This record gives sequence, C-alpha cells and structure tokens, in this order.
Amino acid sequence: MKHWRIDQMDWDAFDASRVDPDIIPVIKAAAVVERNGLDYAVYLGNVFVGDPDFRQAADNWAVEEVQHGDALGKWAMLADPGWDYMQAFDRYRSTYHIEQDVDASIRGSRTGELIARCMVETGTSSFYTAMADATDEPVLKAICKQIAADEYRHFKLFYDHMHRYLKREKLSVWQRTKIALGRVTESEDDELATAYYTTNMPASTPYDHKKCIAAYMARAMGCYQLKHINRVTSMIFKTIGFTPHSKVQVFVAKAMYQLIQFKAKRFRRSLAAS
Repeated sequence: MKHWRIDQMDWDAFDASRVDPDIIPVIKAAAVVERNGLDYAVYLGNVFVGDPDFRQAADNWAVEEVQHGDALGKWAMLADPGWDYMQAFDRYRSTYHIEQDVDASIRGSRTGELIARCMVETGTSSFYTAMADATDEPVLKAICKQIAADEYRHFKLFYDHMHRYLKREKLSVWQRTKIALGRVTESEDDELATAYYTTNMPASTPYDHKKCIAAYMARAMGCYQLKHINRVTSMIFKTIGFTPHSKVQVFVAKAMYQLIQFKAKRFRRSLAAS
C-alpha cells in the first residue's frame, strides 16, 4: 500500500533557480536504481518460497520502490528537460542485471538476506534524508522526505522479519556483523556505478567503473552530515544486536563520518585527475 502518490507532490512549486547542478546526476542514478525494485522482488520471492506473508510484503515494497524512481525521474526531467527517464532506465536494465533465478539467498540464509536488506534500507533512508537537507529546491526536498520515510518503514519491515527468522536460524552477533558490514562495502560495486554511467554518460563513452563510482560518490558523500551518519550507525547496531545510542555507537559514528569525508575528498581528487 502506497503512503503517498506522485500526483500529490506540488510540481508547480519546482524552482529551477534553486537546483544544485551537482545533485542532478546523483538523482538520475538513484531514479533508475529505485525503479529496478521489481527485479529485486522477483529475487526475494524465489529466496522466500513458502513464506507468503513475506513475499506479499516484498511485492508491496517493490511497488513503493518503483514510485520512488518515478518521482525522482520526473523531477530530474524538470531539472534537465533534455533527459529521458524511461530511456535511461531501459539502458540501465540492459546493462546491469540482478540474478533472479535462485532458490536460496546469496547471503547464506534467509536471516542473512534480511540483514542485507536492512543495510540497504539503512543506507537509502539516510541518503534521502541527507539529500533533503542538502537541497534548497522545494519539490526535491519534499520528494526526498517522503522517500526517506518510506525507506525507514522498509527497514522496520525487513528488521521484523529478520527477527522472525533469527529465532530459527540463530545467527551469532559475529555472523550478523560480517553480513552487515559486507553489504555496506558493496555500495561501491557496479550497481551504482552502472546507474551513474547509463543516466549521465553517452553510450559512445566506454564504461569505466572507477570513474563512474568516483563521480557518483564524490557528489553523494558530500551531502552527509554527522547527524545522518549517527542515524546510520544506530540502525546498523540495532540490526546486528548491539546497543544503539551508546558511547560505542557514538564513537563509531564519528569515525565513520571522518572516513566518509576522507573518501569523498579522495573521490573528488580522482574525478579531477580524470
């Protein structure tokens, strides 16, 4: 069930003078990744055969993900009238593929799969919150706030199902930590780099993973504030079974923020050099 609809947004309030050109490429890439939620729903449906409640929840989740993509895509076409969202999405899908024909999670268990999904929702809820805080354009700010709220609910959805499976599969805190951190490090894989490439670069330009991920991350990471990273680490701690809002979590959040700042600078240098 959708909690909001695209036509509820005040599109007439779009203000081109408040658009940050550096944010447009990131929003374009995010739009096609979000719209690809239907493919992930197929994958999850195959992983969770025999669990109709979760499969229905995953299908509903995918519908909301597609709406996220469509809202972001519509905004990006306002910000860049020469850009075609659906054409870019078709190009993305023809370039990046999710393995759907599976009968088990690539994470080793259903609990592991749900931990990984919690990490994704942790990342997206913080990303859209950071984007909402970073932009002065009123329509994008409103869209990002709506999406961030959805993504936090999605986190809770996967978190609740994770605990249901944890009672059966009994993964240790160490196993949960390993899966969670492993999924976090995958943020620099081909999914986002390909999304950036297919939405912002001509097909005649050869795909360069290093250049594309630098272009995406240099812009996206620059939007984060310490408060966003504090929320990220709290959600990660909660997922793996550590106490959130503790002194340790606060310390980790500060260290993680410094790491992100460092990596953002490194990506900007790499981008400038290329």
